[in-house]
Amino acid sequence: MANAAEYRRGRHIVSALHAHLVFVTKYRWNVFDDAMLRRCEDIMVEVCDSFAAELREFNGEDDHVHLLLRCPPKVSISRPVHSLKGVSSHYLRKEFTGRVNRAIMHGHFWSPSYFAASCGGAPLTIIKACIEQQRRPA
Repeated sequence: MANAAEYRRGRHIVSALHAHLVFVTKYRWNVFDDAMLRRCEDIMVEVCDSFAAELREFNGEDDHVHLLLRCPPKVSISRPVHSLKGVSSHYLRKEFTGRVNRAIMHGHFWSPSYFAASCGGAPLTIIKACIEQQRRPA
């Protein structure tokens, strides 16, 4: 399980929700360079702040980026994903027009799909064992 510092505390909830996200560029075009990845990270930090989420890690390669988000329990993961992709696409296409040829990418930056996985905490086998060992009343 996460240590006490990893828990997000609210009035009626204690949570430790993290998501690993992967966004791929449209047609897997190799458009990223270091400056573009740095700007993408800055944009995504701002978007996360607007959802009370925290971008814990960010990195990428030529054609995709990986994000580790710490999310509040009241936010469905699809909402920040939609904003992260939409806002970053807008600014990256605007600021890096030379690298992102709109004609080739047909006005899009990201592929419409994405990868999302919950992460952190105990492995599923331990969680299952814990649930199985509960003392059920007779």
